[in-house]
Amino acid sequence: PQAADYARKLFAASAKYAGISWTEHGAEPRWLDMDTSTCAAAINPSHFSGHGADEFDRFLSGAASRGEPALIIATMGTADDDNDRVRSVFGRPGGRVDFRHFTGAIVGKRLLAGAEVALAPDLDAADRDLGLRLRNRPADAPWWAMTLSATALEGERGTTMRKPEGELVPILVDSLGEPVVARWTSGDGQQIWYVMPDGVDWNQVVDWLVQRALPEHVPAALRRVRSRHHDPALETPAETQARGALEELESRYLEERARLEGDLERARDEAEPVRSGLLYGTGPELEDAVAVVLRAAGFAVTDLDEELGGPLSADLLAALNGSTCLVEVKSASGAAGEKLASQLRRHLEKWPQLRPGQRVTCAALIVNHQHRLDPAERPAEVYQQRVVDTLPFPVLATGDLFRWWCAQDWPAVQAAVLGQDRPGGEQGGPTAGGSGNPVAGRRRWRPWGGGGTA
Repeated sequence: PQAADYARKLFAASAKYAGISWTEHGAEPRWLDMDTSTCAAAINPSHFSGHGADEFDRFLSGAASRGEPALIIATMGTADDDNDRVRSVFGRPGGRVDFRHFTGAIVGKRLLAGAEVALAPDLDAADRDLGLRLRNRPADAPWWAMTLSATALEGERGTTMRKPEGELVPILVDSLGEPVVARWTSGDGQQIWYVMPDGVDWNQVVDWLVQRALPEHVPAALRRVRSRHHDPALETPAETQARGALEELESRYLEERARLEGDLERARDEAEPVRSGLLYGTGPELEDAVAVVLRAAGFAVTDLDEELGGPLSADLLAALNGSTCLVEVKSASGAAGEKLASQLRRHLEKWPQLRPGQRVTCAALIVNHQHRLDPAERPAEVYQQRVVDTLPFPVLATGDLFRWWCAQDWPAVQAAVLGQDRPGGEQGGPTAGGSGNPVAGRRRWRPWGGGGTA
């Protein structure tokens, strides 16, 4: 079973790197049972004998013999842990990266979904470029918060804790300032580790390794193989200027892309509660979405359920330019029943007893009808026109309210809710979720004086 498990992990590891275009990046990979002493960098090397430890040691020895730092890329955690059906009672899966020939390790705690990350300050060019590339990972990509951990050594006198060596430099940090991508350098400068979350785009990482990391940390490696990725020290002024301009352009693009993606995410976060509430919501979710739209249209909105301490009246009270409107917000999974309109009628009749000193000048019924259907498949009208003609108030479909909200057509919202013509003679839109005049064909009702309805 252990051999089968190891074979499964080895196959998964090889599949992880199968999509890398090595030749395109000017790189040649070395695998298990191949000589690694001349390699310029190591990716996820193993510490276990027979599973890659010998190759790792030979790589380290080769770098030391040339007087070069050993450049190592390691990933934290396992991205597909969420696919495991067995869950630990001790929490979400973590991760660990152990150093070779140095005490200490980097341990990671997996962050919850939706974690926000940002560039750490004062980064050099290579680290900043890596941070920008990894910051643009998919929104559902996992992150691990990283910390340096001591090493426990067991001996005759018990356990001895050895402080971690080296320096951990954050590249990307979470909202609490903990690194999620980092560079660790040993105290003697012999090893440089870049630790990043599992599930990265390896073509991006290998491209960064060849283009930025090796020229920064191991430039001699590129000279040895006469790499097509030229040593900046051997460039002409024209090459340096052109390369610098290109790098600046790429950096600006990555920053602008990250900014725009952030803008899009914030816009969606703001819009989704209203969109979901108007098109699919019921109860408080729907009422809150309607209130947001009415406030955006300029109404002063009061939640009557909250203010009166229960469903004693309509859901909302909306005031604008001297008009005060009772707004009943309802939903129906199928066709809207006429009892919804009857409820608003009763609220109109009871209002003078609830608030004798506050006059209401109009009312509106807003309905999310057939909300189990896709919005495009719903009938336009909440009620048939013959029903609407008997009502003293407009009946609005939340689909129309959503359309006006998207277009920021606040005059249309105002006219439809108040049952008025739009300024300039334009009509306020459909009163029953379809087309038609919001005023014509409907009985008007007079506002209350001291009490009673018209």
